[in-house]
Amino acid sequence: MDKLAGEVVALLRQKKLTLGVVESATGGLVSHLITGVPGASEVFTGGITAYSNAVKVAVAGVRPTTLKRYGAVSAAVARQMAAGGRKVLGVDICIADTGIAGPSGATPAKPVGLFYLGLAHRGGVLTRRHHFTGTREENKMSAALTALDWVREQIYSMC
Repeated sequence: MDKLAGEVVALLRQKKLTLGVVESATGGLVSHLITGVPGASEVFTGGITAYSNAVKVAVAGVRPTTLKRYGAVSAAVARQMAAGGRKVLGVDICIADTGIAGPSGATPAKPVGLFYLGLAHRGGVLTRRHHFTGTREENKMSAALTALDWVREQIYSMC
């Protein structure tokens, strides 16, 4: 994990890009991994931990109608979190997550381990769906590492 976060920070520096995060189910873990890299302050502007729906709306730019229609754990919410975070944090790339880490909170349509990631950059906003099958902590770490890996992939495709 340190290696992946270090690679992301190095790529951001090399490409002169900035990163921000909006986290829900990972609870600040992506920010923690990034800020564990010396010199991350050159490229990481900050993060929003939008654990409640109220914060998703008030800070991250999620529309209440989106939450009502799709629920907090959805591609639509991940998309709006990433786009809103990119705007409020003033960054080149913003990664966002929303999910059900477990062990409770699941529904028949949304099982434990379901996560949606959103990634906003100058070219638009993308989403990805993932389903992890570990414990609560394993699911959070899997989502955080998957988010960082997607940021790395996106940097390579942008430049």
